[in-house]
Formats: sequence, structure tokens, C-alpha cells
Amino acid sequence: MPIKSGSIRVSSSVTKLPQPSSGEIRQHNALTTARYDMTSLEMDIMFALLSRLNKNDKPGTMYRLRVHELEQLTGREWNYSRLGPAVEALVGRSYHIDEGEGSWLKVGMLASAEYINHHGVIELEISEKLRPYLIDLKSNFTSFQLQAVLNLTSKYAKRIYELVSQWKDIGETKIYSFDNFKYMLSLKDPAGKEAEQYTQISHLRKNVLDIAVKQINEHTEFTISYKLGKVGRSYQNIRFYVVKQEPEQLPIPFELSPDDARMLRARNNLEDLEIIDPTLVKHILSTEKLLEKLFAFVYKVKTGKIKATSNPGGLFLKMHGLAGQKKHVSQPER
Repeated sequence: MPIKSGSIRVSSSVTKLPQPSSGEIRQHNALTTARYDMTSLEMDIMFALLSRLNKNDKPGTMYRLRVHELEQLTGREWNYSRLGPAVEALVGRSYHIDEGEGSWLKVGMLASAEYINHHGVIELEISEKLRPYLIDLKSNFTSFQLQAVLNLTSKYAKRIYELVSQWKDIGETKIYSFDNFKYMLSLKDPAGKEAEQYTQISHLRKNVLDIAVKQINEHTEFTISYKLGKVGRSYQNIRFYVVKQEPEQLPIPFELSPDDARMLRARNNLEDLEIIDPTLVKHILSTEKLLEKLFAFVYKVKTGKIKATSNPGGLFLKMHGLAGQKKHVSQPER
């Protein structure tokens, strides 16, 4: 079935769905923490769409998704009878972005959508107002893997995977109040018009948090855990801890304590910086101030705030009074 130019704007070219190994998604941090509500199926369609975006895309570009390609990515069959309603629902979905000081933006996700029945083809167009939050981002963005997020079946696991991806270079998220956390996951209505879900902490753990942690640890590149914070006698906030698993490593148990997760993250950072001498590594790991400086340095390097392309490990040692230990930093082979 041809694309109807009378009902939707047409791009002169349609890109193909990227291969799983290169399917990175980038979105502004404001979208990562925005409030929105979608089913797991709707989220999969939207994430697949976001992975197609390119900085050279023009306004009005149409993106074609083929269901059989999505099935190959997820390894599961998609119910075609649910696709039409899911695509139609996406047109009415929106992000609610908190801009601070009482200001907010509510922006629709899609400008148009077309589902071509019997062909398993979806044509989608990004909302014009949404483009600045998705196209040609240089800073303040969250990146995560399409393959990983599609592997998750719980919509809450997908949402929490987004959140921890924003903080993966730090190793721990900010502390979210339960109110804000539930707003982001659409478990609580800020206006109070709809009933709050999972008001008991045991229900929140069982139906949201523990399922998300298990799925993320089993099916993505991260090992995460969480810590609930009390104010008085009741739990009032939550923080997540995230460690990126190396491909060659065995999966780490999801019961990893925050302190152990932090130490593992520090060891991984030192290995990335090629600081490998056991004595020097032990000194850094046992000195709290150096640990904090290590995490801050790695974050600044990854975000471009510190330029260190040739020998970042040596720069770290020089900046923090360890320059005399240069011999302990492995040099790249020439």
C-alpha cells in the first residue's frame, strides 16, 4: 500500500531499522524524567522509532517500522490485532515535562501515524514540538540501547532502565521522593484526580521495583539495585545504584549492596583508565576523597568537560598528586 500524501507528509527517503548492535537511542534528559503513560507495546514501538532518528532528518520525515524486524529484535511474536489500537493510542500520548518554577510543557509524541494492515508496517511522524528533545543533541541527554530496552517486558522495567541510563556514568541516581518517582511512572496523578497505585511499600516492591531490577539485571548491560530512604518511621524516597557489566563478566547478583556496587564501579573505572598497579589501585580504593575525585573525573571525561584523548589515566594521576606513580599506569601499545 503506497503512502498517502494527502493524509501524511512524506519524506523522500525512508531509512531502515538499525541492526541490534548499533541501535542506540538518545533523548534529552527532560524526556527521561518526564511524566508519561504507555503500555509496554506502545513503548516498544516508540523506542524503535527513536532509534531511527538522525540529526539530518527534516521536519515531516516519516519513519517506517516493519513488525517482522521488531519481532527479530525482541525474539517474540507480536500480536497483530493489538498493533492497530496501540499505534492509534500513541497519537494521543504526550510527555509532561517539568520546566521548573511552576512551568511545564505538555507535548504530543506523534504528529501522525498510519498502520498498514496485513503488511505489518507502521508509518510514524515525530511531533514538531518534540524534535528539539530528540534531534542532534550535544549535551544533557540520556543514551541507552534499543536491544536492551526491547528485551524488557515490564513497562516499569523499561521506565527504570531509562532513569538509570541517565546516571550510568555516576553510578547512582539522585534521590527521588516517592511522589516524584510515582509521577514519572504514572503511578500517581499530581492533580489527585486518579487513585494512587501501590500505596503500600510491599506492593510497590513486589509489582514494580523487584520485577524491574530482576529484568534489567538479566537482560541489559546493567546491574542495578535500589535503596529506600526513611523520614521518621515511613519510607519516603528511593535511590538506584547502577554498574555497567562488561561483556565477558558473569552476571552479578542483583542483591549487590550499594557499597559493593560502588567499589566495583571504581575498579571498572580504574581499569578503563588503565591504572592497574595493585598498590596504587588499593590506595585509591581505600581513600574516600580519591574515590570521589575518580568518579567526578570519569564523569567529566565522558561528558566532554575534561579533554583527555591520549592518556586520561595519567592526567587523573597528575591532577591529584599521584604523578610520581606514572610507572603504574599501563601505556598503550604502539
